[in-house]
Amino acid sequence: MSRILIVEDEPRLSQLLADYLEHAQYQTQQTDSAEQAVKLAGSGEFQAMLLDIMLPDGDGMDVCRAVRQHSQLPILMLTARVDEVDRLLGLELGADDYICKPFSPREVVARVKAVLRRANPESPSTETGLSLDKDRYEAVIADQRIALTAIEFALLATLARQPGRIWSRDQLMDEIYQDHRVVSDRTIDSHIRKLRRKLAEGSPDDHDWIGSVYGVGYRLETP
Repeated sequence: MSRILIVEDEPRLSQLLADYLEHAQYQTQQTDSAEQAVKLAGSGEFQAMLLDIMLPDGDGMDVCRAVRQHSQLPILMLTARVDEVDRLLGLELGADDYICKPFSPREVVARVKAVLRRANPESPSTETGLSLDKDRYEAVIADQRIALTAIEFALLATLARQPGRIWSRDQLMDEIYQDHRVVSDRTIDSHIRKLRRKLAEGSPDDHDWIGSVYGVGYRLETP
């Protein structure tokens, strides 16, 4: 049974989320502390984290940044901030999803299910020198392991299913966000940009694995 870490400083909301998640057959643990959240996230005991941005002893953005230094735990950020800049900043820091308050607890449960599905997709192995390790959320290039977030891993798994095929942003959004939420093109672009940088840095010859086709979309570029 998957365990979900709830980091939220509003006790009633935290308990409400816990009740809905437990009804959906997840185990939960709650905390309102940024410091404790970082420690718990690094314990290896959780499969996803719901992370509020405003916490009594810190900022959720800082928690996300600290967790990403040592863990690829899927992170769903909860916030009353609706500005697109804030959302993109959270994604750039490595968040896998971003849920704005007020929200339905049922929506949060659906988002958790979606991010866990993305974290464990079918992991194709190609003959291009690139393979995927779905148990660790890692890409493997010439024996070099590259840590990815759940969404980055799902994006790469989609592109790797058919190397050379051009995927439009809409097609990628349908594959990655299977709950059919409305997501802007900039969200996909942000994830692709970060994924491309990680793959290039981990490739022995600095190969650009993800090609852009102007006005169309993205494809996996074989060496």
